[in-house]
Amino acid sequence: MTAFGRHEHGAPGAAPTLGWSRKSGEAVAGRATRRWPRYALRYAVLLWLTALILIPVGSVLYRAFGSPSPAAAWNAISSTEAIHAMIATFVVAIITVPVNAAFGVAVALILSRHRFPGAALLGVVVDIPLAVSPVVIGVALLLVYGRQGWLGSFFINNGFPIAFAVPGLIIGSAFISLPYVARAVLPVLNEIGTEQEQAAATLGAGALTIFRRITLPSIRYALAYGITLTTARVLGEFGAVSVIGGNILGKTETLTIFVSNQYDVQNFAGAYTGAVVLCLISITVLVLLRVSRAREERRSWQSTSEESASVMGELSPSTVSISTSVPAP
Repeated sequence: MTAFGRHEHGAPGAAPTLGWSRKSGEAVAGRATRRWPRYALRYAVLLWLTALILIPVGSVLYRAFGSPSPAAAWNAISSTEAIHAMIATFVVAIITVPVNAAFGVAVALILSRHRFPGAALLGVVVDIPLAVSPVVIGVALLLVYGRQGWLGSFFINNGFPIAFAVPGLIIGSAFISLPYVARAVLPVLNEIGTEQEQAAATLGAGALTIFRRITLPSIRYALAYGITLTTARVLGEFGAVSVIGGNILGKTETLTIFVSNQYDVQNFAGAYTGAVVLCLISITVLVLLRVSRAREERRSWQSTSEESASVMGELSPSTVSISTSVPAP
């Protein structure tokens, strides 16, 4: 018998061995060897996210509410200039996001449901805002809608200036956030195919009914994700709106421009507080998306469970009748 209380089976007279403990040690060492790459990758990712996101955002929160005082932060964010900047930002977002959502769904439907010459070119054009600098986009819009632009004089003469006005902010934000909904919805439409839509059309459903009852429920998660990205992009846009809007205080100053202006004049409380407001708005949008998606998934799971229970309840009587009708051997 060994020190571990086990009999070693071997040749008579042979010395007892510790093979069991050696194998256990090797197994433990093997598991540890397999685990350390996972832990190393996990901690490396957490460290990178902490250094890249958590520490900078936490520093902004600390500076906004900890220095010099919460009262200074409140006075900065409740000033007339800050309130006008927030109103301008919300107006731009409220107009831009629904327009780009509708346009993105339309482009995704065209690219996924139709084959025509130039479809690839359309996809490239939609992706241009992702590849071009926002400042370049602002300059391009200014060349078109500015006073000396191709269409600028027409709009100015008719009393509807676009450059250095709120319409310019809307167009610049719409240009920048154009691709997000389309690129979020397009893969889902390609994945679900057209079988259900064709079946509904065969049964006499119209195009609007097919979209409302079949297509839209299938893409709702992707659409919500695209809308979230679009909203975050519109709220955080700086380059294009600063060029096409002209950075006019009380007129075309958005919240991002307000943060930059306050930092330039060394009003750090206003800059930090404005940055915190932008962060809180974006985080709120993300939280609402996650909560609504979790609630929808829970509701879907409950409905699936109820359907399964009803099916089992319908099958149980027939199963009982079949089992009672079979004669005993």
